[in-house]
Amino acid sequence: MTTVRLFSAKACPFAHRTRLVLAEKGVGFELTEIDLSNKPKDFAAVSAYGKVPAIEHDGNRLYESAVINEYLDEVFATPPLLPKDAVQRALARIWIDYANTRFAPAFGALLRAESAAAEGAAKTAFDESLDYIEREALGKLSGAGPFWFGSSIGLVDLAFYPWFERLPALQHYRDYVVPKHLVRLQVWREAISKRPSAQGQQGSAEYYIERYARFARQAA
Repeated sequence: MTTVRLFSAKACPFAHRTRLVLAEKGVGFELTEIDLSNKPKDFAAVSAYGKVPAIEHDGNRLYESAVINEYLDEVFATPPLLPKDAVQRALARIWIDYANTRFAPAFGALLRAESAAAEGAAKTAFDESLDYIEREALGKLSGAGPFWFGSSIGLVDLAFYPWFERLPALQHYRDYVVPKHLVRLQVWREAISKRPSAQGQQGSAEYYIERYARFARQAA
């Protein structure tokens, strides 16, 4: 089996996703840490977008976390991280798109808010996103299980979790705490945080607070 070479950055939640997938699969990898503020000149040959994560595997170079993670799920088939049912696979992809296009931007908007008004609007939007996840995902798809699609962890769970590990930065800079009424969300977060994959790739609250300071520093 050829080695996976992963180009990552510890602070990047998108790269964190792929580290979690590799850990869940039990796939060893060669890690190349990329300084995103001073990227190597040859990195563009690996990632055309100049972003992490990117991988080299079996002579191929791939980038974009959602694409990489589906590739890894196909190539390293055990344990499967997408549902077998075609409709549920489609729903999983919709939720991963939601993470990319709605949830992650809402987190970023709150962290980067540059005025009290912007911060208030961003908190409302982020609350609405969490409510939507609680109601439409965990409340309808999870059944009795703690994860998105029930008792087994999957790509959707791993697509969202890195931002929840970074919530201490929002609490520190924006005094934001996940509302207590989002019970299913709290159960989901705790279930993932206890997995060996999450614990093996975990960053400390202090790390995220320090690394995200530059994104929050302009807020009023």
